[in-house]
Amino acid sequence: MKITIDAGKRTEIQKGMIGLFFEDINYAADGGLYAEMLENRCFEFMKATGDAKDYQTVYDGSYAWSLYPAGARGTARPVTGSPHSEENPHYMRLRTEQAGEGIQNKAYEGIYLKKDMEYKLLFWARCVKFTGDFEIFVEKDNKRYAQVKISALEGQEETCNHFRRFEAVMRAEKDVERGSFVLTLSVPGTVELDFVSLFPGDAVCGIFRRDLFEMLKELQPGFLRFPGGCIVEGNTLANRYRYKDSLKPMWERKNNWNRWAVHGNGGENQYESVYSHYNQTLGLGYYEYFLLCELIGAKPLPVLNVGFACQYQSDEMVAIDSPAFQEFLQDALDLIEFANGEENTPWGKVRARMGHREPFGLSLLGVGNEQWQTEKADFFERYEIFEKTIHGQAPDIRLIGSAGPDVTSERYDRAWEFYRAHGERENFVYAVDEHYYVKPQWLYDHVDFYDSYPREVKVFSGEYAAHPASGFNMPQANTLEGALAEAAFLTGVERNADVVYLASYAPLFARLGYAQWSPDMIWFDGTACYGSPSYYVQKMYACNMGDFMLETKLDRKAAAKGVYYSVSYREVTGEILLKIVNSADRQQELELELPEIWARRRQIQATVLTGPERADYNSVTQPQKIAPYEERFEDIKGIVLPPLSFTVLRISE
Repeated sequence: MKITIDAGKRTEIQKGMIGLFFEDINYAADGGLYAEMLENRCFEFMKATGDAKDYQTVYDGSYAWSLYPAGARGTARPVTGSPHSEENPHYMRLRTEQAGEGIQNKAYEGIYLKKDMEYKLLFWARCVKFTGDFEIFVEKDNKRYAQVKISALEGQEETCNHFRRFEAVMRAEKDVERGSFVLTLSVPGTVELDFVSLFPGDAVCGIFRRDLFEMLKELQPGFLRFPGGCIVEGNTLANRYRYKDSLKPMWERKNNWNRWAVHGNGGENQYESVYSHYNQTLGLGYYEYFLLCELIGAKPLPVLNVGFACQYQSDEMVAIDSPAFQEFLQDALDLIEFANGEENTPWGKVRARMGHREPFGLSLLGVGNEQWQTEKADFFERYEIFEKTIHGQAPDIRLIGSAGPDVTSERYDRAWEFYRAHGERENFVYAVDEHYYVKPQWLYDHVDFYDSYPREVKVFSGEYAAHPASGFNMPQANTLEGALAEAAFLTGVERNADVVYLASYAPLFARLGYAQWSPDMIWFDGTACYGSPSYYVQKMYACNMGDFMLETKLDRKAAAKGVYYSVSYREVTGEILLKIVNSADRQQELELELPEIWARRRQIQATVLTGPERADYNSVTQPQKIAPYEERFEDIKGIVLPPLSFTVLRISE
């Protein structure tokens, strides 16, 4: 098989085309990238139950907490009355009758410690009838592996109602898995506790779990879309993501139930999921998202709510002629000011006070998530109002529209009719967000999906993934076959870079045993993480993007042979970048033919992702079962493509 490469420039590739989509699903934020180790630190958790258009929540402030030790005679109950935080009005009233009694936190499946690591403890307490010591420790099998003692007299920053701040550091003596976090009183007494928090000392900026952060940074993403996803809309309008709630001190960020707490509910589970206590502390808020973008070199792409709750789950909406709708518009303008305003502006001042005096440089903004037009849902009119309002204040902001939840229905067709009808208006829409979660064969069959798209309006391939299988807690769904299909489809995406400007796989994270959706890019537990084969496909693309596509020729039967490819050129290194998928079960040989001006190019460095079986997948015990390896070829003839492989060839002199 021979590919003839021409030196002619075909289409430019947008810098940063391959990016990330982040949503707090599968415990991706709390319990994931946000490094907080404890659950329900403010004693505000709610239990969410119900089904579409019929959701209920019950306050369950004791969730994740219990008396310590077993048989303790004291009491621990959430109360309110004189709160530390008005936004989170409950706190834990602990009364002990014996020395050494207290409370413990289940911390997901338990606390994981690393030997010699420091862990930063913070809590607020009002010592009602207590003058002894707080004794805080992590134990397993009745043995303590990290501990600290703090006098009740050492608290700082006393509030008007006598809550005081306590901070300390604990050092782990050994590695520990599934330990218990315990806070006890040295003598009998009564205290009221709030915001009990524990972070690993190696958390990036004291916020992000380091191993997960490093996996994102290694991807070299061009952008990060946040906070979702359906989180943006909420299953009810009251449940939607309110970004302004996250622009406050941690203990003042209003707790919210997570819409994925009710995913999959039905009669078979009495409308109550095992994840009914999935909540959002908003510890990972908009300031942290913007900071994350800066740290990993990605453009921020926040998504706005346009006054709809999730259209899959609800018919709630605010009328466009109501004062409530004006609040959604004002939120858009205030967000732009928070990100880009000078520090003397009202929202720029908030950003500066949080620690970032310089603007974040927001240039992309999503208008609605997975919205579509119906007889009742007037999304198109809302988009036009948002576009006019935003560009009236910030004309350089590039807006992302929505084409709905799929690429095969009438709602998708209507969306494109709408955007193309306005295509003559400069800056009306930068790109239209398309979503597809499909079987691997669909991706193979639609590698040419964008070949015939009109070029006037651009595409954001915003949520896509191959689904060999789907469901709760299925890391085995991230197969090699799915990853190869994604790699093949991306050859068509890259080849059509003049119409597809942005692309991101979804979802990004999944905590083992806590996943409402499979497959996912990165899997993790309390102590380790690993990339799925899809992660490596994304990495191989993002780290090997050219500046423009090159013209090529190949036997038209190549796809029939299971071969899919794209070729680009990177100017800064002078490299030809060939991405090629061999989805067949047999090895194939490749010969390259280069134009005369590149005749001296014979150095070929290859990155290869392959495995023995289509159904193979990575796991926490075999995290590198399917992982890329490096190889060199000495000539442009006789290049070997392993069966079931995705290869990136970097060709230089």
